[in-house]
Amino acid sequence: MRAKLDNLRVVLVSVRNPLNIGAAARAMGNFGVTRLCIVNSYEVPFREAKSAVGASPILKQAEEFKSLAEAVADCTLVIGTTAGQNRELQHPLRVLAEAAPTIHRQLSFGPVALLFGSEKRGLSNEDFSYCNWLMHIPTREEHLSMNLGQAVAVCLYELARDAEAAAASVEELRAKAADVDRITTELLESLKISGYLKPRAGASTNEKIRRLVRRLNLSENDAETLLGMLRKVTWKLKQPGNDSNR
Repeated sequence: MRAKLDNLRVVLVSVRNPLNIGAAARAMGNFGVTRLCIVNSYEVPFREAKSAVGASPILKQAEEFKSLAEAVADCTLVIGTTAGQNRELQHPLRVLAEAAPTIHRQLSFGPVALLFGSEKRGLSNEDFSYCNWLMHIPTREEHLSMNLGQAVAVCLYELARDAEAAAASVEELRAKAADVDRITTELLESLKISGYLKPRAGASTNEKIRRLVRRLNLSENDAETLLGMLRKVTWKLKQPGNDSNR
């Protein structure tokens, strides 16, 4: 059974060089992945990149987003890529070949996002906080990082190569990233109202909570139940006479 690679999207975050975006699009064309998402806070003239040999349609149809949250909102699995060098990673880190079967299974249930960061720094800690787990390509320790286009090509090759051998086991439908974000927002509000968190909790605290919720790997049904519970708790905490409001 072939994996549904049409459910796979490549998300490039804060990539500055249009030639690298073009090279990523070319790799996507090589392996039959067509959905490209660009997350940037600045304009990058990438749609006519000459490096996208044979993949101009992918560039022309690429979607642009102002935030990573928007780009992965409907995804049931979000995977960040990293070399893992000199960084304190607070997510499970899997090798590409080991991660491929899990990705294949999830592609049968809904959209999966594969994230790649900027040429200089890769994905940020905030970017990581939107991921379910991280993945890396095993390279020589003396030269861990890879060119963006090459990294995209290697990841997609591994997925395409193993497509026929993808496991067909049944898994529960995972919660979409947008639903996980709603749970995170509701949980943060409850924690602030209860006094557990200070009203002006820093970005690092928000990232920590976001990572915690994603590590739960909630199914769609469990996410709906948990969100309903948290909304009830938040509503109760806001009622007059509650000690936390004094």
